[in-house]
Amino acid sequence: MSLISLRALSLTLGKPLFQNLDFTLNPRDRVGLVAQNGAGKTSLMRVLLGELDATSGEVTRARGLRVASVPQDVPERLLGLDMRQAVLDGLPPSRHDTDMWMADVALDAFAAPYDMRERQVKALSGGWQRLMLIARAIVDEPDLLLLDEPTNHLDLGKIRLLEDWLTGEGRNRALIAASHDRAFLARVTTRTLFLRPGASREFPLPYAAARLALDGDDKAVAVQNERDLREADKLRKQAAKLTNIGINSGSDLLTVKAKQLKDRASRIEGAVRDMHKERSGEIRLGNSGTHARLMLALENLVVTTPTRDSLFKIEKLHLFQADRLVLLGPNGAGKTQLVKLIAGAIGATEGIAGVRVAGSLRLGYSDQELSQLPQAKSPSEFISTAFDLPDQRVTSLLAAIGLPVEAQTRPIARMSPGQKARLALLGLRLTEPNFYLLDEPTNHVDIVGRETLEAEILAHGATAVVVSHDRSFIRAVGSRFFEIRGRKLVEVDSPEAFFASAVA
Repeated sequence: MSLISLRALSLTLGKPLFQNLDFTLNPRDRVGLVAQNGAGKTSLMRVLLGELDATSGEVTRARGLRVASVPQDVPERLLGLDMRQAVLDGLPPSRHDTDMWMADVALDAFAAPYDMRERQVKALSGGWQRLMLIARAIVDEPDLLLLDEPTNHLDLGKIRLLEDWLTGEGRNRALIAASHDRAFLARVTTRTLFLRPGASREFPLPYAAARLALDGDDKAVAVQNERDLREADKLRKQAAKLTNIGINSGSDLLTVKAKQLKDRASRIEGAVRDMHKERSGEIRLGNSGTHARLMLALENLVVTTPTRDSLFKIEKLHLFQADRLVLLGPNGAGKTQLVKLIAGAIGATEGIAGVRVAGSLRLGYSDQELSQLPQAKSPSEFISTAFDLPDQRVTSLLAAIGLPVEAQTRPIARMSPGQKARLALLGLRLTEPNFYLLDEPTNHVDIVGRETLEAEILAHGATAVVVSHDRSFIRAVGSRFFEIRGRKLVEVDSPEAFFASAVA
């Protein structure tokens, strides 16, 4: 018996998000929901929850179906609760006193320290807030779990804890996960639904295999479309010849035959399938180049917390042109502190002890919080003033990253996270750097955007220091890997051992 059945489901919110979607979810199905930013993943989940009405179509739920969801953001009413109370909030109020122990069982699944369970949610890190929301969703043992970007803010250790639970203790629950994390989808899902404005596609395969199948189908459709359009063009040319002959000879039979050919051409053209095109906005980078071979040298450098507590030491690290260095380590180990230290040294007039920078180095820096974006300004004001560009050029650049004209003059603070990420990457390109510092550059970027960013970094031979929890991104762009281990920064041959051993 199916848990949820969708029949001819369509949703339009300003624009068509998806149309005529047919989908059936069975017990123990584990579905990856994949689409570009703003394409309707969260909206579809709201429809499944009954929080949003579809424009047309039917949603049929099994009688007594219990559904729990994990939103992208923490509900404001939970911020003042401690972690245990917030998880307990996932149970009906009538069970709070008798089943309080279930909150601790849910938190045990993600190895939450006992002292942390007494902290207010607003005092937790983004990663622990995320795991709190997941624990809150599973505490009442739902039949179906809906996860919206579940790996956001999680380091690799916590991602692995989540993956282990979903593929272990939680494997008997049905799952729909909307995510841009390709490695996560590959490990925890068995079906993939590609949500599209036209014909959505579903494959009984995890993401990587499903993506290959989708690409193959899209290519086959493109080839068939081209063949059909050639045939239609041929028929129209034949019809035109027959029409001319019929007119010159006065033959009604030839005129009728010409009309039949044109009708056949119209039917063929009408049957041509629309090809899906990603329209989430372009991502481009560059490399302004330099003659320097050694871009950055770190020697006998101690990386500290903002309060000057020692985190780890770098004995010697030389970064050469075209090196793409990836920093590995759990949250709190000091990766971001090292990135900030390097950024500060590059911008310092007198330099910093232990850091040598090539004189021709031109920095492009993006941090996790995208602090380079002035939240009160509009995208148009930011780009025009920061890079002294004419209005028409600014409008064109912003449109290319997916910002319609009406959104270009609104405050950046009102933009979606995905739009902010693309605006920050546009700013990086316009800076024309030859050295990149990228701290979680794929946050809020969809899969196509991540693949484009990877291709741009490789195509331009960019020199970069990267911090990321996206395993697919790390594997694609990294050329050198350094792990924070035992209060030292140690170069390793590959990130795979760290991926395999990462723990919270």
